Amino acid sequence: MKKKTAKTLRGFAVELVIYAVLVAGYFFVVLRFFAGRLHNLEQHHMAIYGLVAIGLIVAQAVVLEIVTTWLLRFFGGRSE
Repeated sequence: MKKKTAKTLRGFAVELVIYAVLVAGYFFVVLRFFAGRLHNLEQHHMAIYGLVAIGLIVAQAVVLEIVTTWLLRFFGGRSE
């Protein structure tokens, strides 16, 4: 039972590190390429800004899940 717990914790730690790196990378990409446009939308078109922000959040979640699952399968970790 302890080996299974250790393997699960190791897989969780690996997944957590992958998520942290990908989220930080996503943040800097959006900040670099979309900051001006998002600020303009926020100032002039609040409703569109809200929709775009929700779209970015959903896109981030979907892409993050796909990439993480692929990386874990590629490196032999757990993938559900």
